[in-house]
Amino acid sequence: MPATPASSASSARRRRRRTNRLLATAAGVLTVGALTAAALPAGAASAGGGKDGMSPGHHKGHKNDKGRYQDVQLLSFNDLHGNLEPPAGSSGRVTHLHEDGTTETIDAGGVEYLATHLREAREGNRYSVTAAGGDMVGASPLISGLFHDEPTIEALNKLDLDVTSVGNHEFDEGAQELARLQNGGCHPTDGCFTDKKFKGADFPYLAANVLDERTGRPVLKPYWVWKQNGVKVGFIGVTLEGTPDIVSAEGVKGLSFKDEVDTIDKYAKELQRQGVKSIVALVHEGGFPASSAYNYDCDSPGAGDGISGPIADIAENVSPQVDALVTGHTHAAYVCTVPDPAGKPRMVTSAASFGRLYTDTTLTYDRRTGDIARTAVKSANHVVTRDVPKAPDMTRLIDKWNTLAAPIGNRAIGHISGDIVRDGTESPLGDLIADAQLAYARTLDPETDLALMNPGGIRASLTHAASAAEGDGVVTYAEGFTVQPFANTVNLQDFTGAQLVQVLKEQVSGANAASVKILQISAGLTYTLDLTKSGADRVVTDSIRLNGEPIDEAATYRVAANSFLAGGGDGFTTLGEGTGDLVGEDDLTALEQYLTANSSGTNPIAPPAADRITIVQ
Repeated sequence: MPATPASSASSARRRRRRTNRLLATAAGVLTVGALTAAALPAGAASAGGGKDGMSPGHHKGHKNDKGRYQDVQLLSFNDLHGNLEPPAGSSGRVTHLHEDGTTETIDAGGVEYLATHLREAREGNRYSVTAAGGDMVGASPLISGLFHDEPTIEALNKLDLDVTSVGNHEFDEGAQELARLQNGGCHPTDGCFTDKKFKGADFPYLAANVLDERTGRPVLKPYWVWKQNGVKVGFIGVTLEGTPDIVSAEGVKGLSFKDEVDTIDKYAKELQRQGVKSIVALVHEGGFPASSAYNYDCDSPGAGDGISGPIADIAENVSPQVDALVTGHTHAAYVCTVPDPAGKPRMVTSAASFGRLYTDTTLTYDRRTGDIARTAVKSANHVVTRDVPKAPDMTRLIDKWNTLAAPIGNRAIGHISGDIVRDGTESPLGDLIADAQLAYARTLDPETDLALMNPGGIRASLTHAASAAEGDGVVTYAEGFTVQPFANTVNLQDFTGAQLVQVLKEQVSGANAASVKILQISAGLTYTLDLTKSGADRVVTDSIRLNGEPIDEAATYRVAANSFLAGGGDGFTTLGEGTGDLVGEDDLTALEQYLTANSSGTNPIAPPAADRITIVQ
C-alpha cells in the first residue's frame, strides 16, 4: 500500500508526545485504571479481575456459547527480550502495593513459570487469545541471543502465542532476519544450530506501520483476525514511529515507519469493511506510570490521571472503533482507562518486561452487534511468580539451548567485588563500559581521548552473586553478553571540541529534550548537568573538562563510541558527522578484555564511584 505523508495532525501529535515525555521525566502525571465503575450490559458476565495479582488469577468465560454476550479472555505480555531464564537482580522483580500502602518486592519471570501461569489462566476459557506487544526478541541474554533468538521463537510457539506486533528490537538484525524468524530457515551466515531446520514462528508478527520504501507496502501482515464460533476479534500491530532513531541504521535500511494513530485508524476502517467490529491495537509504544507498583490504581483519582507519555496521546487519538490497546516499549506496568476521541473509556495495558507479568483482560463480545461492550471490560496484571511448578517442556527447551551455549557462556572473563549496577543518571556500570571502550580504543590508536556509551545499550547490571556454578564475584561471558548483547563495533572518530560540546548538549536537547539520554563517559571527562535549567543549557558549557583542562573548541579530539552512536543513533546527530573512522571489534570484546586485564579472584574490580557528572537538581 502506498506510503502517505504525515498529516499536520500527526505532526501535532508528535509534538504533544515530546511534551508528554518531558512531563513523564519530571513527575509522571497522567492516567487511569480498570473500568470497575462501569455497569455491565444486561446479560453480560461479571468477570473478576482484582488488582492483587499475587496468584495466577483468571476470568471464567461463559459456558453458554449461544447467549448474546460472550466473554473473550485476552492474555497479553510485552518486551520479553529473549529472557527465557528468570532475570537476575532488579530485572527479575516487581513491586506489589498492599491495601495499607506498604510495598513488597516479588521475584518474577522465567518462561518455565510464565508457561504455567498462562496455561492455568486459560483453564475453563474456550474463548481465549494470547497476544504480545513487541520486543519479543532482541537485546536478549546469551541463551537466546547467541542463536539469533531462535530459542525464544521456539518458546513462544510452546506458549501458544497467537499474535504479536513488532517492536523496535525486532529490527536489530534487519528486515530479512525478522522475515526468517517469521517464516523459518537456517541463519544465512551461521547456518543451522541443531540437526533440525528452524521452522519459524507459529504466530503472525504484525507490522502495519513498517513499510518497504521500494513498494510502499507493510513488510509483514498489518493485521490478523482471531475467530471462534462466530466471535471475531481483529488485531492491528504497530511499532513506534521513532524506531529509526533507536535502531542501527543498517537494521532499518530500506524501511519507513509511519504514524501509529494514522496507521491504526486506516486498518481499523479496513477491518470494519470486512465485518470485524471488535478490534485490539498492539502498540509497541508506552507510557510512564505514576507508581512503580504493578498493581497501583491507575484510575485514581480519575481516568487519565495515572499515566503520562506517548501512549496517553496515542490512546486519546486512536479511532473509537478500536476497543483496547496492548502496549509496551517503556517496560512499565499499568492497567488504565484512557478516554477515546468520543470521550468513552478504553482499556490500555502494559505488563512490564522480561516475562515478569502477564495481563488478563476480559473483552465482552456482543454477538448481536459484533462489537465489544466496553463498559464490561475488566483487566488486571498478574505476577509470574516462581512458586508454581515449572513447565517441563520449557525446562527441556532451556536445557537444550544451555547445553549448546555452555562452552561459550560459562567462561570466566573477570571478577567484581560487588554489584556494578546500570541504575542512575551516571551509572557505575556505564563508567566501567566507557573505560573499557577507551582502553580498547587506545590499543587501536594511542591518541584516543575519551569514550562515550549510550545508556540504552546497557541491558542489565553485573551482579556479585553467582548465577550458576561459577562462584560469587565471577563474571562469565554469558553475563557480559546479557549486559551488551548488540554486537556493536567500537568505532573511533575525530571531532572538534565544538562538536564534542554539541554532542553533550544533544543529551538534553533536540530529539532528547523531553526524554533525556545521558551518555556514560570515560574517566577524565567531567562536567556539570544542571537539571534546574531547560534544554541545552542543562549542560553547563564552561564546566566541561578533559583531564582537568577546558575543552578547546578549535582542537581535534579522538572519540570512541559504539557503532550505533557513531551512526548518529539515539538522537546524537553530531556523532554521525565524525571523520577519520577506524572500526574495531565488538563492544563485548572490549569489555571482556578490560575485565580480564584489570581483575582477578584476589583483586576484583570495585564498582566505580559514578562521580564524573556533577548533577544539580
